[in-house]
Amino acid sequence: MSRPLLRGVSGMRISGNGHDPWDSEMKERNEKEDLEKDHSTDQSYLALSSGTPRSRQNFTMLFLKFSLIAIVFLALTGSFWWTISISTSSRGHIYHGYRRLQEQLVSDLWDIGEISLGSTRSKDLEFCSEDFENYVPCFNESQNLALGYSNGDEVDRHCGQELKQHCLVLPPVKYRIPLRWPTGRDVIWVSNVKITAQEVLSSGSLTKRMMMLEEEQISFRSASLMFDGVEDYSHQIAEMIGLRNESNFILAGVRTILDIGCGYGSFGAHLFSKELLTMCIANYEASGSQVQLTLERGLPAMIGSFASKQLPYPSLSFDMLHCARCGIDWDQKDGILLLEVDRVLKPGGYFVWTSPLTNPQAFLRNKENQKRWNFVRDFVENLCWELVSQQDETVVWKKTSKASCYSSRKPGSGPSICSKGNDVESPYYRPLQPCIGGTRNRRWIPIEERRNWPSRANLNKNELAVYGVHPEEFAEDTENWKTTVGNFWSLLSPLIFSDHPKRPGDEDPSPPYNMVRNVLDMNAHFGGFNSALLEKGKSVWVMNVVPTIGTNHLPMILDRGFVGVLHDWCEAFPTYPRTYDLVHAEGLLSLESGHRHRCSTLDIFTEIDRILRPEGWVIIRDTARLIESARALTTRLKWDARVIEIESNSDERLLICQKPFFKRQAS
Repeated sequence: MSRPLLRGVSGMRISGNGHDPWDSEMKERNEKEDLEKDHSTDQSYLALSSGTPRSRQNFTMLFLKFSLIAIVFLALTGSFWWTISISTSSRGHIYHGYRRLQEQLVSDLWDIGEISLGSTRSKDLEFCSEDFENYVPCFNESQNLALGYSNGDEVDRHCGQELKQHCLVLPPVKYRIPLRWPTGRDVIWVSNVKITAQEVLSSGSLTKRMMMLEEEQISFRSASLMFDGVEDYSHQIAEMIGLRNESNFILAGVRTILDIGCGYGSFGAHLFSKELLTMCIANYEASGSQVQLTLERGLPAMIGSFASKQLPYPSLSFDMLHCARCGIDWDQKDGILLLEVDRVLKPGGYFVWTSPLTNPQAFLRNKENQKRWNFVRDFVENLCWELVSQQDETVVWKKTSKASCYSSRKPGSGPSICSKGNDVESPYYRPLQPCIGGTRNRRWIPIEERRNWPSRANLNKNELAVYGVHPEEFAEDTENWKTTVGNFWSLLSPLIFSDHPKRPGDEDPSPPYNMVRNVLDMNAHFGGFNSALLEKGKSVWVMNVVPTIGTNHLPMILDRGFVGVLHDWCEAFPTYPRTYDLVHAEGLLSLESGHRHRCSTLDIFTEIDRILRPEGWVIIRDTARLIESARALTTRLKWDARVIEIESNSDERLLICQKPFFKRQAS
């Protein structure tokens, strides 16, 4: 305490004994200390003055950090409560429990991230030019010719040579929604297909001549005189087989028929009423397409050709193959096309061929035709086919039921048996094989020994063992689909996209049974979806597609009496635009996500849009994560879409979509 006092008085003038030695000494000492203290104080002041900007900077950074934390906290809290507030809004999601809120929160933040990355990622797809109205990728004859394909290969399927078109195909200017089944089977709108009035009037085959042009419609009326010709023709084939009429085909083991070059599907349309399922295949045609008109009528069809590649069906697939003036020269290419017929025909199945070449009366006038006929007759005899009957221009053969027939042939007579390496049960557009396939297959069961339709759709324990499927697994799959189909059908209503306070179907009547006709199942598994639809009495047919990257259950599906095909969904499906009313996919997104770098989900969805009719439906079932990603894509495709929770404890969701009817403006 002395030092401050001394400092305090040292600066004062002190009166009294100023010459005291002690006082002088203390004064000098105090002055010296004061000088040192002042110097030290000056240095401290300078140090403090120079450190002030750094302290302010540290304080500013600390303030910004706290502010950022506060903003993030407020944003997350706000998004959390906002998620709760919109649970009944137009987004249409109903989430229960904390986990649902977490999923929604992640989705919202992901959407924000998507927006922050720029608008190009979420840009809606543009509409394609008018040239794409009837465009089918992989079938470009002019391009194939330029690439050197010839000898029939130019009309075959060649994928991977075209750039993927991410655009939406618009229907023709005067397109109209097809009439509901069964009316749509007999009457179609002219503007919906690419065919001119002249092509209708000049059509030459029996089924083509059945068409009658009536103003804006093409009529296939069953009351017409030409229909009697198809009915008589079907009756004739049945009698040639030894049956009373075509209604007895099923009793002979016939359920599925492959109609090659089917005209416009009238043969299959007539047999459909007899519970026979006829798959039409024909070459791609730029106009007047047989496949396009057949599908427009609500009948099974796909683009396929007997040229250079095997069809995408397993060996032993169909009960009957039919060719009525189909334009195929069976005697060409050393009979290799007949070997493909033999491969896909079941043991004991029938091959029906109607052609001027088979008319015995024509042989007297044309020796060349007789030579061609003799080649076909001798060739199929070496395939162990039996000539059942021949009347006028129609001939019926029956494939052998006994695989031992091939070993009993004379040495060197006829084609050899395929080796195991060449005998692939389910080829995917492999080159045609010059050998007899399917003879070693466990599915070599004659059609007369199989149970008749519809019993054959419900496989028993012994039949399932052929496909390596456990009975409990099959039974569980069947029961699940019975329940699921009933729920699906109630969702096919525009109410599903409104903020309706109840689930569609709870009080409103269910959609009519004939609301949809052509159904495509993109990942068919056992064919349970198809089976359940038929059991529910829905007037549909289903194209059961088995992806090439998945487990191949197509042989089982076909043996059940359904139709289907192998397909790679990274390629275009062999059909024309606007051909399916409903596209269904369960687990396809999960399957494709396990095979990365093949193609994008947008590629697959753009293809779905191409083959889906306006106002058509899409039902996708998959994991919540994949469904949310798919939902984001539907906005780019301009689809109406809604996500449905299946069960509260399930990680799976349903994505229900409807394609709007966009009209092209007349130019």
